[in-house]
Amino acid sequence: MTISPYTWLLLAGVLVSFVFWKRRARRDRRLVFIYGAALVGAFFGAKVVYLLAEGWLHLGAPDMWLQFAAGKSILGALLGGYIFVELAKRHVGYERTTGDDFALIAPISIGLGRVGCLLHGCCLGVTCRSEWYALKDSERVPRWPAVPVELAFNALALVLFLFLRRQKLLPGQHFHLYLIGYGLFRVAHEFVRATPRVLGPFSGYHLAALAVALFGAICFARRQDHSGFMTTKNNERPEGRPSPNLA
Repeated sequence: MTISPYTWLLLAGVLVSFVFWKRRARRDRRLVFIYGAALVGAFFGAKVVYLLAEGWLHLGAPDMWLQFAAGKSILGALLGGYIFVELAKRHVGYERTTGDDFALIAPISIGLGRVGCLLHGCCLGVTCRSEWYALKDSERVPRWPAVPVELAFNALALVLFLFLRRQKLLPGQHFHLYLIGYGLFRVAHEFVRATPRVLGPFSGYHLAALAVALFGAICFARRQDHSGFMTTKNNERPEGRPSPNLA
């Protein structure tokens, strides 16, 4: 049995994220359970969103089960991973934020997976003119370089989060920013990806990407409101008057 480069790189992404998270887990063993929940949630969400976005189109097809087994969605992985992490944190009573760490893991893991897509020849862009940027598929048809563009997005995201982390900017919000940014990126980029259209020019992934962006924005706003409330509480005197060192 031959394992494809895509599978190897997918496993490499999981391994890299595990090594990173294992180092973080030295300070609290509950983080191992939280990481496991993230993996389970990511794989579960990836499958569910794929089935809702395009998997149902293969119902009754000769290769239906093969399509069901192979299909998955990064958008669903992000949503499922986030939800399962929050459930796991509540279960073990872990109250600190973990999103800033996942904001570093996600672009690396997704990037490695996309390299696998590039080698495997999947996740193609729409056909286009034979320009310098076009990639040719297995039949030598020029296509929009969907995978390299997404690789570039994740590389830029990683650089941004390393900068934010170094400068201690927007702590606790980095993964929310990734959800917003990646969701909006996919809403726009989906128009030039060769995915099944279910409503005019829109694919099921348009809806999934919009849901990711909105979910990230809602979580970002809630965290900002909570942080502002806690800051106000921490800067009040016992009798409720503001501290004199407030500007």
